[in-house]
Amino acid sequence: MIRILIFLIVVFLLVLGFAWLADRPGDMVVTFDGYQYRVTLMVAAVGVVAVVAAVMIAWWLVKSIWNSPYIISRYFRVRRRDRGYQALSTGMIAAGAGDAALARKKNKEAAKLIRSDQEPLIQLLDAQASLLEGDHDGARQKFEVMLDDPETRLLGLRGLYLEAERLGDRAAARHYAGRAIDLAPQLGWAADSTLEEKTARGDWDGAITIVDAQKSTRQLERDAANRKRSVLLTAKAMDLFDRDFASAKTAALEANRLRPDFVPAALVAAKALFRGDDTRKGAKILEAVWKANPHPDVADLYVHARHGDAVNDRLARAKKLQSLKQNHAESALAVARAALDAGDYTLAREQAESAIRMQPREGAWLLLADIEEAETGDVGKVRQLLARAVRAPRDPAWVADGIESDKWAPVSPVSGRLDAFEWRVPVERLGAVIEDVSEPAGKPVLAPPAPVVIAEPEPPEVVEPEIAPPAKTVGSTVPEPANDRKAVETMPAPAAAAPVAPALAATPSAAIAEATPEQKPAEEAEGQAVVISPPLPDDPGVDPDLPAKAPRRFGLF
Repeated sequence: MIRILIFLIVVFLLVLGFAWLADRPGDMVVTFDGYQYRVTLMVAAVGVVAVVAAVMIAWWLVKSIWNSPYIISRYFRVRRRDRGYQALSTGMIAAGAGDAALARKKNKEAAKLIRSDQEPLIQLLDAQASLLEGDHDGARQKFEVMLDDPETRLLGLRGLYLEAERLGDRAAARHYAGRAIDLAPQLGWAADSTLEEKTARGDWDGAITIVDAQKSTRQLERDAANRKRSVLLTAKAMDLFDRDFASAKTAALEANRLRPDFVPAALVAAKALFRGDDTRKGAKILEAVWKANPHPDVADLYVHARHGDAVNDRLARAKKLQSLKQNHAESALAVARAALDAGDYTLAREQAESAIRMQPREGAWLLLADIEEAETGDVGKVRQLLARAVRAPRDPAWVADGIESDKWAPVSPVSGRLDAFEWRVPVERLGAVIEDVSEPAGKPVLAPPAPVVIAEPEPPEVVEPEIAPPAKTVGSTVPEPANDRKAVETMPAPAAAAPVAPALAATPSAAIAEATPEQKPAEEAEGQAVVISPPLPDDPGVDPDLPAKAPRRFGLF
């Protein structure tokens, strides 16, 4: 666009110049070799312009002829390079799609058309084709060759890192990641692997440096970086608490400043302040984290903040925590524990039962069992409460990758992942059956009794009528009822069966009584008597004065 604009400006100036000469007539006289040439200014200007144009055209022709071999060779070279890049592109797509044969074919074609020292992607395609063919040793050798070239060094380290991860060689993988992070701190995969290696060795300062580098290069958002930094500072404070208290206190306070609702950071910061006799500031930290995340360790540390306090003073501090987080199970349990230590069994029982109503879990039942044992010593009642605790869901715990721990840890013992532990109920106990039974008389009822189902063998199904006449046993004489309804009883035996009344033979019950041995019930096959029930009361029955009909057979289901 700029070139076109400049060209138009030049043409406009030339036209303006010729117009200026046309408005001012004049002659130009040239004397040469005794001759005098006279022309107008316009003709002279046109002649000058024509001469300049002719010189330029002549120069372009000479230059084109002189450079024609180079131009022709460059044309074929560009065409060859385009074909090579087309083959390289097709090969990379084939490698990504998993087509090993096409990737190898296009790699050979691209290597013939483009030199590998000019295009590093040819080496990458070669290594990828080897991986697809299953030649992992050859791929590793090609990745090692890439380490010699500064342009492909990071690519080679990445390939060697992935191969080490595939083989399960964590030490080699972390070695390659460490070399890569020294060359390029912005690499996410190298930073994560090196961070795991440093946290596994307890190099908290090195891990913090990596997190700061990730934050500066914007690999991590600000909140994520602060979260990781808080975890690392908390781990550092816990590690240095007994060896370097000053550094531990500084790290703990910074971790708590970054995440005020993080329970482990608040605990270690409060411990450091309590050790330095700054009870007021430590209590404020615990109160702040209690409002966000009520935790039993926070309550225990807050209640026992000052050594030598009386049990009533500790109970008052527990009640203060309860006022900060009302209607919460942890608040009620904290007061119940403090009341148990103070000997106030009434308050302890009331708070424990309140916690059970909010969250009927294992720890609350165990605490109630302790209260019962301390107050009454009723072994039976204590065993009943312990049985409820066994059936109740478990208390929350620190869980990471399926591993349960009573204490928080900065990394997972399974995967080595940072900040993996979470305070929650273990998954394997989420489906526990919650069963409650009523309290004895004279005591408050916490929950309605839950039925206990005991599996028993099902008895044989017996159909009973609303008004059942007495059964007639074979060989006995029993008077028949007034409505002429008869109970027919059959018993399989070698002897002939008892006669069946013709009036009942037409009913389905009679058909069942006369069924084949394969169709008879299991009780009859075992030699037991089967009672055939008479028709239901709403059935008028069969008139005995009517002639008997031939019995009808009904199919059995």
